[in-house]
Amino acid sequence: MTGLLTSLAGFTIVVALVALERVAELVVSRRNAAWSLARGGRESGQGHYPVMVVLHTGFLVAMLVEAYLRRPDVGPALAWSMFVLLLASQALRWWCIATLGPRWNTRVIVVPGLPPVRSGPYRLLPHPNYIAVVVEGLALPLVHACWWTALGFTVANAALLTLRLRVENAALATLPQASASSSGTGTEVVDA
Repeated sequence: MTGLLTSLAGFTIVVALVALERVAELVVSRRNAAWSLARGGRESGQGHYPVMVVLHTGFLVAMLVEAYLRRPDVGPALAWSMFVLLLASQALRWWCIATLGPRWNTRVIVVPGLPPVRSGPYRLLPHPNYIAVVVEGLALPLVHACWWTALGFTVANAALLTLRLRVENAALATLPQASASSSGTGTEVVDA
């Protein structure tokens, strides 16, 4: 099994599985966005959404391109430790999705009158899904020692998250009993 994870074919399978997971997220997101909009939900930050789609799609492509061009020698300790972090980030992401239920989506949509969610991971952190995205942005490419992709995505994602958090916190401030440190709009960075 160790050889499979450190091989180029194994890495390609891992990236393909993450891409399929993204498709599942988008299906859930579209259904939930329709739920929120049907209840008077208001969307913010539409201008940066296409940039997020490009960034997250490019992330999946870039690490495969890097892996196939560089063909790095991948040690099992790096591959397995990053794979465990990748699995942990996926678990956190789906915990966020389950906690927010129909309020979770990949856009910034808040339903007026609904208070912020303060259960699950949101009782511990204001934006736990973004932690999952940051960890995944490092761990997934490093499963196959794709350092350039890990670095490039992390820098670009940090810039995008700065804007995204500003938009999301402003949207949260419109909710009852909300403040800049409130949690649980039901949004996250898109996983395209």
